[in-house]
Amino acid sequence: MKSLRRRNGYLLAIAVFAALFNGSSVWAQVTDHIAKLQSDAATTKQANWGHWGPDSEVYSSWTTHSNRLVPVYTFGVDLKAFKGRNSLYRDQTAIEKLYGYIPVNTLNTNAEYFDQTDIYRIQKSAIDSGKKRVILFVFDGMDWDTTRAAAIAKSGKVTYSSGRGNGLHFLNYQGTRTDYGFCVTSPHNSGTSANVDKQIVTKVGGAIRGGYDSKLCGETPWDLISDADYPIGRSKKSKHAYTDSASSATSLTSGIKTYNSGINVDPMGREVLPIARTLQEKGFAIGVVSSVPISHATPACAYGNNVNRNDYQDLTRDLIGRPSSFHPGALPGVDVLIGCGSGVNKNKDGAQGENFVPGNRYIAADDLAAIDIANGGKYVVSQRTDGVAGSDVLAAGVEKAKKNRNRLFGFFGVQGGHLPYRTADGNYDPVVSVGNPAPAKAESYTESDLRENVSLREMSLAAINVLESKSDQWWLMVEAGDVDWANHSNNIDNSIGAVRSGDDAFKAMVDWIEKNGGWDETALILTADHGHYFKLVRPNALIPGSKE
Repeated sequence: MKSLRRRNGYLLAIAVFAALFNGSSVWAQVTDHIAKLQSDAATTKQANWGHWGPDSEVYSSWTTHSNRLVPVYTFGVDLKAFKGRNSLYRDQTAIEKLYGYIPVNTLNTNAEYFDQTDIYRIQKSAIDSGKKRVILFVFDGMDWDTTRAAAIAKSGKVTYSSGRGNGLHFLNYQGTRTDYGFCVTSPHNSGTSANVDKQIVTKVGGAIRGGYDSKLCGETPWDLISDADYPIGRSKKSKHAYTDSASSATSLTSGIKTYNSGINVDPMGREVLPIARTLQEKGFAIGVVSSVPISHATPACAYGNNVNRNDYQDLTRDLIGRPSSFHPGALPGVDVLIGCGSGVNKNKDGAQGENFVPGNRYIAADDLAAIDIANGGKYVVSQRTDGVAGSDVLAAGVEKAKKNRNRLFGFFGVQGGHLPYRTADGNYDPVVSVGNPAPAKAESYTESDLRENVSLREMSLAAINVLESKSDQWWLMVEAGDVDWANHSNNIDNSIGAVRSGDDAFKAMVDWIEKNGGWDETALILTADHGHYFKLVRPNALIPGSKE
C-alpha cells in the first residue's frame, strides 16, 4: 500500500514539474476532465464523444464557420413579429428583396426561423416602443451545439436535446419577458474583392451566393444535417456561402446582407448606417466592448465603415472619431470603447493599405495620443499597465470619466490580442488546440498577464456605468469574441470557458438592469453572428464520472 502511494506521489510530482517546466497545462490535463478530453482529441485526432466538421471519423476536419442556424434570445422584447408565420423565408418576394436575387432552394413556406437582419429591426422596434437602453450581446461563433456543451459542463447534467435548454444564466433567466428563436446567417456573397486605399469594391458579386436550404441543413439548429458538405458551401445539391464575422455583424447592426469582409457597406461597397450612428444623432450615448481586438469585425461593425475588415487602424479611427480612409472628415466617435489588442505590434501590414502606421496593429500611436484627455482629447485612456491590476486601472478610468463626463477608452489583452482564455473549469490554463500536422501549442500566461487584465464582466459593467453617466438613453454592443477564437482552434475547453465568461457578463448586466430602472426601459438581444461545425455525439462525456 505504501509503495502504491509512493508511486502515485512520484507521478503527481512529475506532472507538476512538467507543468512548471514547459509553461503548458499538463496539470490541467492530469486533473481537469474536459481539458483531458480536449488534449487527448487534439493529440490522437480522434474522439468518440464529438467532432468538428463534416467528417465524423476524425476530431477535426473543419476549422472555420458554417451555414448552420444560430440561436437568438431576447429579454424585454419578443420575436413574434419575425419568426414563424411572420418569417420572411416564407415569402419569395421578401427573400428576393433581402438578397437582391432569388437564392436556390431557400423559400420555405413552413419556416420557423427568421433572418439575421431581423435583429437590426428588433433593436429598431425596441427603440420605437420606448426602450431607452438597448444591449446587443454577440457571442461570436456560438451556435446551438456550443451553447449546449457549455450548459452541460456547467450544470453537470444533460437535461435537453432540443429547444432553448437550460444550465446557463441566459438560458434560465425569466426575470422579464423573454423569447427564443434562431436565424439564418448566410451572407450576400463570398468572394468580393476590394481596395482599401481607394475604399472601393473591385470585384462585384463574389464567387458563391448566399441562401439557406433547410432540407439539407435543418429546420432547427438541433436537426440532423442531411448533407454534411452543405454547411461549408461544398454541397452538390445547393451551394450557399457561409458568412464571416464582418458580413454577419453588418446584418446585426445595419440590417442588410453584404459580402464577406465588408464592414457596413452594401454589396457594391456603398456606405450603410449602423443603428448606433442613427441613435447617436438622437442623443443616445454609444458603447462598444469586446474580449478580442477593439477593431475586429464585430466591434468595428458597431460603428465604422470599410470595404475590408482587415483595415484595423482605420476602423479604430472611425470608432474613436479620427480621420480615416472611409471618413476623411472623421465620425463623431463612440462614447466608450473597451477591448483588446494591447501589445500586438507589426512593422508591416499590407492588408491595411498605404496609411498603415508601424507599431500597434489596432491603433496608431498618434491616434492614441490625440484622443487622450491629457493631450486635449475626449477620452480617459485606461490601458494595461505594468505592475497594476487591470481591474484597478479600469475602475479608476470609469470614475474619472464619470466625474468629468468624458469618454472612456480601455485597452487590454495578452500577446495574441485577446483576454486570457478562460477554460471550462474556470481557470486560465488552456491545453493544446488542433494544429496541422501536430497539435498547436497551448497558450500560457504569466502572473502579470492575469493580474493586469480584466474580465468581460468588468468591461461590460464599466461601459454601462460610463454610458449611464452621459445619457439616460444608450446603446451598447458587448462581444464575447473569444468563443469564436476557441472554436476556430477546435478547442472545446476554451470554447466552454469563453461561453461561461460571457454568461457571467450577462448575469452582471442583468443584475445592474434590475437595480437601475428595470426592463421597462431596457431591451437585451443575445445571439451569435455565426456558427461553427461542432457536433456533440455523446453529451454525457462532458460530465466527469459518467457511465455512458
